[in-house]
Amino acid sequence: MIILDVKAIEILDSRGNPTLQVEVVVEDGSKGRFTVPSGASTGIHEAHELRDENKNVYHGKSVQKAVNNVNGIINGELVDKNFTQKSLDEFLIKLDGTENKELLGANAILGVSIAFAKASAKYYNLPTYEYLFRLINGVNMTNKKFSDLGEVNLFANVINGGLHSGNALNIQEFMIIPCFGTMQEKVRAIVEIYQCLKVLIENDYGKSNTAVGDEGGFAPEISLAEQALSLLVKAVREANYEGQVCFALDAAASDFYDSKSKKYEVEKNLSLDYKKLTDYYNKLIEKYPLISIEDPFAEDDFEAFEYFRTNIVKLNSNNYLTCKKEVLIIGDDLLVTNPKRISIAKEKKLCNALLLKINQIGSLSESIEAFKMAKESNWHTIVSHRSGETCDDFISDLATAMNSSIKLGAPARGERVAKYNRLLNIFS
Repeated sequence: MIILDVKAIEILDSRGNPTLQVEVVVEDGSKGRFTVPSGASTGIHEAHELRDENKNVYHGKSVQKAVNNVNGIINGELVDKNFTQKSLDEFLIKLDGTENKELLGANAILGVSIAFAKASAKYYNLPTYEYLFRLINGVNMTNKKFSDLGEVNLFANVINGGLHSGNALNIQEFMIIPCFGTMQEKVRAIVEIYQCLKVLIENDYGKSNTAVGDEGGFAPEISLAEQALSLLVKAVREANYEGQVCFALDAAASDFYDSKSKKYEVEKNLSLDYKKLTDYYNKLIEKYPLISIEDPFAEDDFEAFEYFRTNIVKLNSNNYLTCKKEVLIIGDDLLVTNPKRISIAKEKKLCNALLLKINQIGSLSESIEAFKMAKESNWHTIVSHRSGETCDDFISDLATAMNSSIKLGAPARGERVAKYNRLLNIFS
């Protein structure tokens, strides 16, 4: 369809840092608007987020260069021209011309890409998830039969550590996954467990420890993974969901890896090589209902990932998400939603699941390509938010279209709750 207008402004994300809001208008007047998220724990291979680096303005974090690229270069090249989603994304990538989108900025390109997708959904009079489903699966946009909604599983980050908090936990996220029921029942379980967890933390560590981290999870003054996992066990029991909820970790191990010693300080004063860290993870899997570990090692420590795949313990029963006895080994910084990195991981058998972050790669079409590559290898996919989020709920539609899991933070803070509420609307 023909693009009539493209424009961007600078707004704020959930950490109070600048980001882009992009609006695209297509030929019938339909408008799509997207606000671009930003990560704190970012992989070195992610597409380039363009910021101004002027220390006198927003401490260097302003995005006026990216805004100007949208309103100037991109607008001038797109207006009055005809595009599909794929041809638009390919055009923008070629227009940028760099390996990691550093000229125009991945944040600028992604903003235009997703805003166009939202406008396209309105043009075809389709819910966003339905438009995305048809786009992913090659279904005619004018076909009157809508797709049946598949199941979407929820990864809720309820205890924060690492770069998402100010405590001494080096493992970054401790998540709960309801393993039963409708979307309404899953959300209810997460909320009830979260509220029980708050009371437990208040009782054990004091009321001041119920402040929340960037993703809405609590960040109590604890330092050991087992302290966090024990709190989750108690909260699940208190909320009467014992045996119905699984756990997941995001180690974000690149953040506690020492490249000189090649050791991981997984806990304060506990530095382990990758073989001993594998033993550490295995003990947690055997003791707690852990079914998923994200980024257990540094992003380029392929030897560690290969060893882990071979030596990780099997689950006692089938993983709810895969119907196998396998723990999900999720690639985030390892893969950065990049088809090239995914190809390497597939060849070397480094992981068995993809964390899909659209701003890691910088366009919708490349994100879809990454998803399809994961699906071809029978990997599980988890569509993910970022720590610096907005109230945009696009990823809820994307996870629904992909019939995947979604990682969306705790049921607190408006930018996290927006994703929960969108899912409740989709599945109502």
